[in-house]
Amino acid sequence: MSELCPCGSTRSFDQCCGPLLAGGAADSPEALMRSRYTAFTKADIDYLVTTLAPEALEDFNREDSETWAKQAQWLGLEIRKAEGDEVEFVAKFRMSGKIHHHHELATFRQVDGAWKYVDGKIDPKPPQRIVKSVGRNDPCPCGSGKKYKKCCGA
Repeated sequence: MSELCPCGSTRSFDQCCGPLLAGGAADSPEALMRSRYTAFTKADIDYLVTTLAPEALEDFNREDSETWAKQAQWLGLEIRKAEGDEVEFVAKFRMSGKIHHHHELATFRQVDGAWKYVDGKIDPKPPQRIVKSVGRNDPCPCGSGKKYKKCCGA
């Protein structure tokens, strides 16, 4: 039996990311994200380049990516959310004896029918919750039609 896939899918490498790294097409942004993580664990920089959208190639530094991939000890991938063309993930790795967490909200799009990595927000924060204060004489936010002081504020 083949080794487990580094992406954490619990499937074998040959049944999971292996076919993608060999040139197959990912069927979803999550599958592409998993295969890109696996490419980092195997220092397959050519695969990382071929899975970038054209605009992402402009900022890609092959030498830095190769150094990172080879020097890191990859400890796991956690997919936190995959919706539409976005995948939120945390890649855990050890470098220079220290454990790091790379948390990103990655965006993907299809280019000529193949999913490609476009960009990502590092350490994404959830939208800030805005709380509006209610004055005593304002209508109650519960929708009763009464003043706040005569309803929920009593």
